[in-house]
Formats: sequence, structure tokens, C-alpha cells
Amino acid sequence: MTTHEATVLLIEDEPEIRRFLRTTLPAHGYRLHEAATGRQGVTEAKARNPDLILLDLGLPDQNGVEVIRQIREWATMPIIVLSARDQEQVKVSALDSGADDFVTKPFGVNELLARIRTALRHAARPAGEPGESAFTLGDLRVDLNRRQVLIAEKEIHLTPIEYKLLTTLVRYAGKVVTHRQLLKEVWGPLHVDEHHYVRVYMRQLRNKIEANPAQPRYLLTELGVGYRLKTE
Repeated sequence: MTTHEATVLLIEDEPEIRRFLRTTLPAHGYRLHEAATGRQGVTEAKARNPDLILLDLGLPDQNGVEVIRQIREWATMPIIVLSARDQEQVKVSALDSGADDFVTKPFGVNELLARIRTALRHAARPAGEPGESAFTLGDLRVDLNRRQVLIAEKEIHLTPIEYKLLTTLVRYAGKVVTHRQLLKEVWGPLHVDEHHYVRVYMRQLRNKIEANPAQPRYLLTELGVGYRLKTE
């Protein structure tokens, strides 16, 4: 799917943001539809079946998380949440309820467009398609077929848990993965409350692949929410 084929539904009650995106998104080849309330947004989603939804969490008539749950009853298109900085727990709830990503207000055009491109690329993969066999960004290369991790062409030894943590982030590259989701996929459903597992192993992983673990280039922290593997 190219951006010129993509239809975006914006569910947002702030007129300033609607005006801004009404100008910005069509200028980059997207077709835009709008809704100012959660109820109207669900109706528009059913009528338009958009390729992607941008959803404000602070809607006047209902919680944005509930809107996500309603849409996820019948649809799988990407949902990117627009949220305020002080809504960390709400962001986690939104992601766990089926949102694909979030952008914190105020946001820049380039950041939003990058998140949209990433979400559409994921959505364009056929069902069951595992994605690319290798992930490359800068000096980092993760070869999933050979189970190799290289930095500047030098192979890095990872423990099984470190490797599984990294490949889980590779699978969702560019998207936020919550602590709970990482725990479920790497350690299993019985460990979803053991948040310290993720912190410990993420620190070990950064020490092995980041030139400066205190200022990571690849493995980014989304405070209070989870982690994201950069894609560009």
C-alpha cells in the first residue's frame, strides 16, 4: 500500500488539531475523514473502513480506550493514539486494548508521518507473513534466519532471553510494545506482572548493542509504557 492509496480517519475533538491535519495529511497523499466524538468516530469507521485511524483519547462523549475496544470487535486496521504527556497509564490501556502505537501531543509532522508509514507497512503484510528475514538499521543487523546479531559486521553473543526480547521488538519494529506484551511474549503469560524482568534484560541488551547505553540509538524507552525499536 502506498501513501497515495491510504485513507485516514481522524477522531479528534480539538478544532486546531483537525485543521492542522486537514492541511498536512492530504498534502502528503492521504485521504482524510474526520469525526469529533467517539460515537461519530465508530460510525465513520464502520462506514468508511479506513486504512488507518488517528484517535484522541480525551473525547467529549466517551473514553478513547472504549472506542478502541468497540472498533476492535470487528476491525483490524491500525489505530494510532494521540495522547497527552500525563496519560501514561491510559496509553498502556490503549495499547493493551488494541491500539498499534501512540503519538504524544504536541507532535511534529515528521514524527506523525513516520508512525503512519510504519503502521501501514505492518498492516500491508499478508496474514501469517513473518515479515523480513533480517532487520538492519545503522550498524545493527538482526538476521532472523541465521539467528545472528551483528554490530558493524561483528557478531554479538546474546543469551536466549536477550535474543528473544530483541527479536520480539524486531517483529514490532517502529511500534511501541508495552511491558505487559513483552513479558507475555518473552517469558509467558504467568509473568505479565514481573516488570523488573524487562528492565534488567533491556539494560543487558543495551550494554551489548548500544554504543552509549545511557543514550540508546536503537532501543528506545517510552516512559511508563514500554519500548520501541527504531526503524529510521
